[in-house]
Amino acid sequence: MKISIRAFFTVLVAFIAISRSAFAVVYPLPANNSRLVGENIQVVVPAGNTLPLEHFAAQYQMGLSNLLEANPGVDVYLPTPGTVLTIPQQLLLPDLPREGIVINSAEMRLYYYPKGSNTVVVLPIGIGDLGKDTPLDWTTTIQRKKDGPTWTPTAAMHAEYAARGETLKTVFPAGPDNPMGLYALYVGRLYAIHGTNANFGIGLRVSHGCVRLRADDIKYLFKNVPVGTQVRFINEPVKATTEPDGKRYLEVHNPLSADEEEFNSLEPLPVTLTPAVNTVLQDVTVNQDAVARTIQLRSGMPSPIS
Repeated sequence: MKISIRAFFTVLVAFIAISRSAFAVVYPLPANNSRLVGENIQVVVPAGNTLPLEHFAAQYQMGLSNLLEANPGVDVYLPTPGTVLTIPQQLLLPDLPREGIVINSAEMRLYYYPKGSNTVVVLPIGIGDLGKDTPLDWTTTIQRKKDGPTWTPTAAMHAEYAARGETLKTVFPAGPDNPMGLYALYVGRLYAIHGTNANFGIGLRVSHGCVRLRADDIKYLFKNVPVGTQVRFINEPVKATTEPDGKRYLEVHNPLSADEEEFNSLEPLPVTLTPAVNTVLQDVTVNQDAVARTIQLRSGMPSPIS
C-alpha cells in the first residue's frame, strides 16, 4: 500500500479511536482558520479479487459514491486485480460551526463533532432517493433515540411497492431484518438517522428520505450522541478554502439531480458556486485553469488551485 507519513498518521488516529468509535474515521480538528484534514491513500486491488467495490468502500469507511468519484471508470461490481484505488480520506470540513452533527447530502457524509474532544468523526451515509429527498437545508435536533426500532411503512410506501407487484409488511419488527437496522436517532416526525440491513446502499440515493449508516457507524452514534444534539442538513457539492499558509483548495462533488430529466441526462449537471466559494476562487493567486479542471473532474477530493 502506498501511503505517506501524514496519511499513516491519519490512519493511526482512526485505528487508535476504533475501540471507542466503532471503526469511524476520526480526524483531529485543524486550527479555526483551517478546514483541510486528512490525507488520501492508495491501495491495490489484490490478485484474484472476487469482491465488489462496496467491499473496499466499507473497509476504508467510504460511501460507494466517494470511491466512484475518486476512481472514475473503476468496475463497481468487480474491480480488476492490480487496479490502484484512491481512498479519498482528505477532505474539507463544511464551512459551518464545528458543533453537533452536519449532514452534507451532496457528498453523502455525516460530520459529528463530539463536544470537548477537538476531533471530528466522519461517516459515509445513504440518502433519500429522487423524489423522496433527504432534507437539504434544515436545522433540527436529535429528539429521541431507539435501540431496536420498528418500521411502519406509510400508505404511500405500500402503494409504491404494490405498483411493482411487491407486498410490504404492515410493521417490520425490531431485529436484523428491519430496514432501519438496529438503532435509530429520530430528528423529526418523518426523518431519522438509522442503520440498514443492506449496506450496499451507503453512498447512494436509496432511502425514503432518512439517513442510512452501516451497522457499526449507527451503533457508535447511538452510544455517543446525546439527545438534544443539533443536526444541520446541507446540500453543498462545492467547498473551497484558503488555508493559513495561503494555499487554496477546491473540492467538487457531483450535484444531486433535482428531477427525472436531470437524473436521466447524459450531460453533467451544472455546478453552482456559492458566494463563499467565489470569494476563494476570485483571488489573483488562483489558477483558473486548475479551477476549471477541478470542476470538470468532480473527484470529490480537495485540489490545490493556487
